[in-house]
Amino acid sequence: MKIKTKRIYDDPAKNDGHRILVDRVWPRGVSKEDAELDDWPKEIAPSDELRKWFDHDPDKFEEFAKKYRKELKDHKEELDKIRKKAKDKTVTLLYGAKDTENNQAVVLQELLNN
Repeated sequence: MKIKTKRIYDDPAKNDGHRILVDRVWPRGVSKEDAELDDWPKEIAPSDELRKWFDHDPDKFEEFAKKYRKELKDHKEELDKIRKKAKDKTVTLLYGAKDTENNQAVVLQELLNN
């Protein structure tokens, strides 16, 4: 399985494979055409409550990751769809956060790979 993460603000590449936005809110300054998305399953993005609580604070990341994994337990079907796609081709989880290490795509990637 090949699942990678990438900022949505980075240019799309052929080796991105299936591009999935994992943000609940559309990223500012990116047109839907430029995003070249294949999927946007909002239900697997962190809830509004969790997203606002985290507020991209690296000190809260560990607790955010725990809470986000708990939310994802209710979305097994969608996660299985992503895993199935990743068996045949690369899947790129796209996110808007500036922090490349402390964001929901990193948590989701780890979860999908286990």
